[in-house]
Amino acid sequence: MLDGGCEGAAGLAVYGAESVVAAAPASARDALLANDVPARLARKDPTLWGPDAQAEAAIRLGWVDTFRRSRDLLPQLAELKAELADLDHVVLAGMGGSSLAPEVITRTLGKPLTVLDTTDPGQVRAALRDRLDRTVVVVASKSGSTVETDSHRRAYWQAFLDAGLTEAEAGRRFVIVTDPGSPLAKTAEEMGAFLVVADPDVGGRYSALTAFGLVPSALAGVEVAELLDQAEALAASLAGDRDNPGLALGAALGAAATTGRDKVALVSDGTGIDGLGDWIEQLLAESTGKSGVGILPVVVEDPSSPGATGPDVLTVTYGGGLPAGAVPGGGIRPQLAVNGPLGAQFLTWEYATAIAGVVLGIDPFNQPNVTESKENTKRLLDTGLPVESPTFVDGGIEGYWSPGEAQRDAPVPGDLAGALRLLLDGLGDTGYLAVMAYLDRFADAKAGQVRPELAAASGRPVTFGWGPRFLHSTGQYHKGGPQLGSFLQITGAVTDDLPVPGKPYTFGQLQAAQAAGDRQALAERGRSVLRLHLTDRAAGVSRLLEAARVLRDMKEG
Repeated sequence: MLDGGCEGAAGLAVYGAESVVAAAPASARDALLANDVPARLARKDPTLWGPDAQAEAAIRLGWVDTFRRSRDLLPQLAELKAELADLDHVVLAGMGGSSLAPEVITRTLGKPLTVLDTTDPGQVRAALRDRLDRTVVVVASKSGSTVETDSHRRAYWQAFLDAGLTEAEAGRRFVIVTDPGSPLAKTAEEMGAFLVVADPDVGGRYSALTAFGLVPSALAGVEVAELLDQAEALAASLAGDRDNPGLALGAALGAAATTGRDKVALVSDGTGIDGLGDWIEQLLAESTGKSGVGILPVVVEDPSSPGATGPDVLTVTYGGGLPAGAVPGGGIRPQLAVNGPLGAQFLTWEYATAIAGVVLGIDPFNQPNVTESKENTKRLLDTGLPVESPTFVDGGIEGYWSPGEAQRDAPVPGDLAGALRLLLDGLGDTGYLAVMAYLDRFADAKAGQVRPELAAASGRPVTFGWGPRFLHSTGQYHKGGPQLGSFLQITGAVTDDLPVPGKPYTFGQLQAAQAAGDRQALAERGRSVLRLHLTDRAAGVSRLLEAARVLRDMKEG
């Protein structure tokens, strides 16, 4: 057992929270109880986060009991699955919370789902070529105006028509999930697509147990009623002062963040929940990273990977149920461990994030900085990308160095190793490095191996995100959270571009504009940004990993 005991309900247990809270000068939990926060949150009190957040909170607390309303979807989902029984390849076009929850659900329960949350033309083209004759596309967007999702919808529509389908036949291949009255709802009607209306009082990152999480999962073969059962079994505990795992977790996250451990390493303990860290990452980062404060989630590959511990890191493991007498952690000794069924995990983390928002004094439901990169992208698509000259060329890599305010007087790097060393040296004792890869996350998957290498080389927290999906999650934290980050952006040459039907740009141009727009937003905040453009993707990734391993060996030697 971890220090700090265990608090649980409905098969979900949080281990170690008492010790984390006790390490703070004042008890976050006592303060929360003194203000009756658990009961007020359970009854959806929008005043919990202060007057500035009240209007937003009033229309964003549906997640507290959305699992009950979601039961109304079950007959519709059964009919939809029967209607589309001849289409057994389910593609989900969605970003952020619209795609990460179904990805966790289907991976954990062993059901096939193709998640398309990229603008990389190679990855989009590969998806379009995969079992098109058996494909149904779930297009998921709360606002109905997400540029990536709209581009995917256009690409699949054109692909179906090019394959010889009539417009009516093509329309049948789409299931649209969106808020009532959104532009996408009207588009669904025009296409002749199936429309599933989502819960309008739930924000995207809290939407795991709404239509956004359930529709693609059900079409992929998941018995989603079980997830709702698991959440409902837990819900009764969330109003209580005791035996409330959501309160224990939220108080611990908030207490740690306000006492110097504002980075949270998320480590799977190997007990059967696959990929939950990516979902927690977007929930925590986008909910708390604003007004110069926040909790930085760091998804770590496994308990032995570098970056799971540190003086400013709260180590948290997660997984399914544990057998009696088992020690939580999966081979690492965390400060916190959260174990239990997936539906309960979703609700617990949503509740805990809202509780942490109370402790931090922020609005956990807005995302004030997310639109910035979107606006930059639109402007660059209209005006064209800036002309840039590389700072250095190293093999198949062009390097573009943009020093932050603290590194203005540092020597200009002349090669890859020097540039990486300079980037890591700028982290100091409190910074973090974010690796942002605008690549194909399947064909260029090896790029992800750079995260643990740079974590070992720097001794600091290092995150890794595939662009543009991270823009809908950690992108908010990068811009609105503590300005302690340095950024490594990786882009790649496009050898076979793909047009976005009906638009004056290609997927490659959209991807490049998104990367450039995000670089601009970060540089304007005085942060160091190193862009590595891989003129040969495979060779460039290998060269990058080689350089990172050299730095790791130097650190360890």
